[in-house]
Amino acid sequence: MASLFEKAALLFPLWVICGVTFSWFFPSVLHGFKGPWITYSLGLTMLGMGISLRTEDFTRVFKAPKPILIGVIGQYTIMPLTGWFLGNFFQLPAPLAVGIIVVSCCPGGVASNVVSFLARGDLALSVTMTAISTVLSVLMTPLLTLFLVGNSVGANASGLFFDTVQVVILPVILGILLNRYTPKFAEKVKIVSPLIAVILITLIVASIIGSGKEAVISSGLHLISSVFLLHISGYFFGYWAAYFGTKSFVVARTVSIEVGMQNSGLGAVLSRNNFSDPLVAIPAAISSFVHSLIGSVLAGIWRRSIPQGEREKSLISADLP
Repeated sequence: MASLFEKAALLFPLWVICGVTFSWFFPSVLHGFKGPWITYSLGLTMLGMGISLRTEDFTRVFKAPKPILIGVIGQYTIMPLTGWFLGNFFQLPAPLAVGIIVVSCCPGGVASNVVSFLARGDLALSVTMTAISTVLSVLMTPLLTLFLVGNSVGANASGLFFDTVQVVILPVILGILLNRYTPKFAEKVKIVSPLIAVILITLIVASIIGSGKEAVISSGLHLISSVFLLHISGYFFGYWAAYFGTKSFVVARTVSIEVGMQNSGLGAVLSRNNFSDPLVAIPAAISSFVHSLIGSVLAGIWRRSIPQGEREKSLISADLP
C-alpha cells in the first residue's frame, strides 16, 4: 500500500496537468474551492512536510555549510531578481508582474525533494535546503516581495508576514513536534502525506487557473514565457553556481532543482490573501505546473547517469528519516 501511495505521488506533474485541463474546460466545478479552503490546504501540505523533517535537518548546515548556503542564497537572489526583470521585460499587466515577483520570492517547494530523489541528487542536502529556506521565508518572502513591488496592486504588508507564519512556519513546527514526540503516528502519516499534498496542490492550482482563465488567455505567450524563463533561470544559474562553488555534479543538480522549484502553493495563498487584485495569483498557479514539468524532464535525464568519480551518497548525511 505504501508503495502505491508513493508511486501515485511521484506522478505529480500528471495530476497537475489533469487538474488544470479539467478546470480549464469546467471552471465552475472548482468555483467553491477558494479563499480559506486554499489557505487550509496549503497549511495541511506544509504540515505533511514538517512531519517528514527532524531537528537534524536544520543542524546539518553546520556539517557542510557551503552547498547549503549556495542553495539558500541562490533561492533568495536568483529567483527574485529574475522575477522582477521578467515582469518588466515582458511589460506584463501590473497584477501579473506582481504575481511573478511573489512566486519568485517564495522558498523551495517540497516537490523539489521528490525530484531530487528521482534525479539521483543529494537527498539530504535537498531536504536541508528546503527546511532552511522555508524557515527563512517568514522574513525573506514578505521583505523581498515588498521591496520589489512596493505597495502596488494593494499589497497588504502585515498580511504577508502573518500568512507566511500561519500557513508555513506553524504547520512545519507542529509537524516536526509530531515527528519527534509521536513517531508511530508520524510514520503512518508519512505514508499518505505526499499524495495528499499532491492532491491539495493540484486543487489549488486548478481552481486558480479556472477562475483566472480570461487573464491567462489575454496575457497569453508573454505570461507563460515569463513563468517558464523564471524557472529555467533558477535551474540554470542554480546548477552552475553550485558546480563552480563545490565542483560536484551531484550537488549542482540538487541545488539546481532546489532553486528552480518554488513553493508555488505559498505564492498562490499570499497572492490571493494579500493583494486586492485576484489576478496576482495566476502566475503562481502556472508556476506549479511549469516547474514540475521542467523538473521531471531534468530528473529523467539526470537519473540515467552519475558523473564519473561521483557517488550517490549524501555529502552531508546518509541518515534520512
